Amino acid sequence: MTLSPSLPSLTAVTLQQLFDAKDSNSHKLQQALAAMIASAEQGSSAQSASNLIGSITDTPFNQFFLDSRQLVSKDVFILLKSHIPNCQKSRAYLFQAANNAAFILSEIDPLALLATANVPPHANLKLTTDNAKSIAQQQLTALPCPVLYVPNIRDFLGDLIQARLQYQQPVTLPAVVAVTGTNGKTTISQLVAQLTQLTGMSSGIMGTAGNGRLGALVQASHTTGDALAVQQFLYQMGVENTELLALEASSHGLDQQRLQGMPVSVAIFTNLSRDHLDYHADMTEYAAAKAKLFDKAHFPDLTHAIINIDDDYAQIMLDTAQASNLTVWTYSLDSSKTATFVAADIKPSLQGVEISLRTDFGDEKINSLNVVSPLLGRFNVANLLAAIAAAVALGISLERIATVMPQLQGAVGRMQRVPSKDGCFIVDYAHTPDALSQVLASLKTHCKGQLWAVFGCGGDRDAGKRPLMAQAGLIGADKVVLTADNPRTEDPNMILQDMQAGMSAEQYQRTHIEPARQKAIEYAVSQAAIEDIVVIAGKGHETYQEINNVRYDFDDSVILHNALAQAGRV
Repeated sequence: MTLSPSLPSLTAVTLQQLFDAKDSNSHKLQQALAAMIASAEQGSSAQSASNLIGSITDTPFNQFFLDSRQLVSKDVFILLKSHIPNCQKSRAYLFQAANNAAFILSEIDPLALLATANVPPHANLKLTTDNAKSIAQQQLTALPCPVLYVPNIRDFLGDLIQARLQYQQPVTLPAVVAVTGTNGKTTISQLVAQLTQLTGMSSGIMGTAGNGRLGALVQASHTTGDALAVQQFLYQMGVENTELLALEASSHGLDQQRLQGMPVSVAIFTNLSRDHLDYHADMTEYAAAKAKLFDKAHFPDLTHAIINIDDDYAQIMLDTAQASNLTVWTYSLDSSKTATFVAADIKPSLQGVEISLRTDFGDEKINSLNVVSPLLGRFNVANLLAAIAAAVALGISLERIATVMPQLQGAVGRMQRVPSKDGCFIVDYAHTPDALSQVLASLKTHCKGQLWAVFGCGGDRDAGKRPLMAQAGLIGADKVVLTADNPRTEDPNMILQDMQAGMSAEQYQRTHIEPARQKAIEYAVSQAAIEDIVVIAGKGHETYQEINNVRYDFDDSVILHNALAQAGRV
């Protein structure tokens, strides 16, 4: 996650000074200190634990780091468990950091780590013999810096990092709107930032398409960065007097508590469909990770939950939000449903959409407010409803929102139309079966000719999604071009073979297979008629293609523009 924060130079501080600071985090950090003491006492005598805690809390340090390679003298290293357990790597990080760190706070039991050869750190490590424990204790004592075992460190790591930053130079942090779901996170977060900025609030964004002030985003490598990057970015937005931060909350980030300590006041749920099952065991676990965003136990600043009740997984989000006594607002594209924000009538076109908006919240009730947006696609109406609800939750009137909506711009790579003198050519990030189906369904109603879909599947990811993606394309489009996405370390031809599982003879007749993505795009441009619509799906805003751990320059919109120029269609 590239943030490049302009943080102030830091002078040394102690944990005790952070714990004693008179700010909103002081109570949490006092609880953290108590937890650290209790954790230390589990692995040693009360006296030695007290001595260890004392030596650490009174030791001056400069900064916290999660990467052992970044440490310089007098920094603190936080050793966290990896999602893919590797004891050897964890021990290597421990030894590397010990040479420079003022001290180390470890989520992994250091005694068990040193005494265990191959057991993963996620396992419930137990020292099998007194001799092994004695040897590990000697190794631990011999390290150049003290190491404290804090198994619950993720419960307060964000608060701890932010307390360090605020101690040096206190700033007012922006209010935070967080968006979670499989699809729509990037668009909604950008729409929220645009609506708030257009109505007078300075706004920033953190997510897939980049991080920074609206209009000056820096490319991100992860949807949700690690706890250190997230807190540094939040602080930097405060330094720049940003009033509102709209961020994407990924299931990985929520599951790993990377957003702990973020002052989220408004949480949005978009939808849930098959994705990330290479990480989550199943859809139930995936949904549970998303639901954490609506739990005040994780985000105590929460006031509003905004939930798409058209989605099958809405109930778990509603239950969690209601259990936390949040103000719960819902939105829907179904005019027959009772929701707080409803699109009672939708008039889409290739130039945008006109919506008759029905609302019912608090003491204000507007039966029919007409709003106009330049965003393409029916699913973008749902995104607009979510963004409008968030803006209202922040105190902006519906009438003011309606006046600025024609100025909205879609997120880069989300239903992005690439100019052409004939035909219609669109780049979109749709990389799940559900997202692809929605994009194609939205465009099909406007297509006078044939609808084309050019897409693939990423390598080293959920292989079970591949035939589902192909079927989504074949059901929604008249012509399909299967090609490479980001093959990563897999053979693109093998991915394409997986995608073809279960295809009928009729479907094969409508399918062209071209592993080279540039050639696939050029083929679609050369074959599409003047009344056809062509969608290049799967990569959207990405400006690279990852092959065998190397990222090569590849921007679908640029490749598409060049293909159109070469064909004389611009």
